[in-house]
Amino acid sequence: MRKGEGTLLLRVAVGLFAIGLIALIVLFLAEPITGETAPLFVYLLTMCAPLGFLCGLIFALRSGRRAKREADRSGDDDTAQLE
Repeated sequence: MRKGEGTLLLRVAVGLFAIGLIALIVLFLAEPITGETAPLFVYLLTMCAPLGFLCGLIFALRSGRRAKREADRSGDDDTAQLE
C-alpha cells in the first residue's frame, strides 16, 4: 500500500464519521425544533458514523502493520540493543 492510499482512507474515515455525527445531531434535534420526526435520509446518514469508525480502524491496523514491516526491513532490532 502506498502512502497516498493510506491518507485517502483516513480522509474518507474522518469524513464519513463527521457526516454521521452531524446526522445524529440533526436526528435528535429535529423533533424538538420542528415537531416532526426526521426524514428518512437523516436516519440513513447516521449509518455513516459507524462506517467511518470502521474505516478508521482499518486504517490504523494497516498502518501499524506497514510500520512494523518497514522496521523489520531496515534491520532495526530494539531487542539487540537491550541486551
